[in-house]
Amino acid sequence: MTVFLQSLVSGFLIGGIYGLIGIGMTLIMGVMGIINLAHGQLMMVAMYITYVCNFAVGMDPFLSLVVSMPALFLLGLIIQKVLLNPLAEVESILPHNQVLMTVGVGMVLTEIARFIFTSDYKSVTTSYSGNALFLGNISLNFPMIISFLIAVILTALLFWFLLKTDLGRSIRATAQDKEAAVLLGVNAGRITVITYALGSALVAAAGTVLLPIFYLFPDIGRPFTTKAFVITILGGMGSTVGAIFGGIVLGIAESLGATYFGMEYREIVGFVIFLLVLVFLPGGLKRLTKV
Repeated sequence: MTVFLQSLVSGFLIGGIYGLIGIGMTLIMGVMGIINLAHGQLMMVAMYITYVCNFAVGMDPFLSLVVSMPALFLLGLIIQKVLLNPLAEVESILPHNQVLMTVGVGMVLTEIARFIFTSDYKSVTTSYSGNALFLGNISLNFPMIISFLIAVILTALLFWFLLKTDLGRSIRATAQDKEAAVLLGVNAGRITVITYALGSALVAAAGTVLLPIFYLFPDIGRPFTTKAFVITILGGMGSTVGAIFGGIVLGIAESLGATYFGMEYREIVGFVIFLLVLVFLPGGLKRLTKV
């Protein structure tokens, strides 16, 4: 039972961070109507920014959020305004040429990181990296706890922003019915740019808080893009609350899979659950939530 509870708690903690990744993709998908296939690569860029801040000036990886989030917000702003928005105005035989552009953006970001940092694995350690808290026989990794709490705080701030501010309401209105929002005076082009930048900042935060836990290398973005997509589908397309639950479900599934089947089956278990949800709950967890 102790092993099961340990796996459950560990999966819940990492799942909270996965939820932050999924919310970023969900926001972009809800407003733009596309899957951002450069999502994990944007996270990888934030992880390298965090690594540089720690290696060059000794900044605590968690404090480097004040650098990585604004930097990725700006990068997302540029990508959306310069590369993605113009494609929406061009007729193409491909219905989602913006999706293909995100694939290209992801590849470019990966190769730039490889050119600058090589393919070597890198990591960040702190004075508290090996610390743990104990609840009975269950140990909680201290960096993981901090990462989870930061993810919770950022998620709460995001919901406050979406529910209580005019800009947040405009984003929600555009995601729910773009044409109606435009008729009500919402600048859909501006909202699209801001949403992509906001989604990039959120995944940057996830990357920063994950760095003390994961090794870093240029290709780490690809599996996390897949995870973000799985979380988005699990949670129900466009549901922010569903993305949180989707992230937690994926985190717990991976943790239990690693414990009872082996590390090599960690991600397979998550994907099996993903397939089962598609078959038996095609609307995702969105059908069980109201937001």
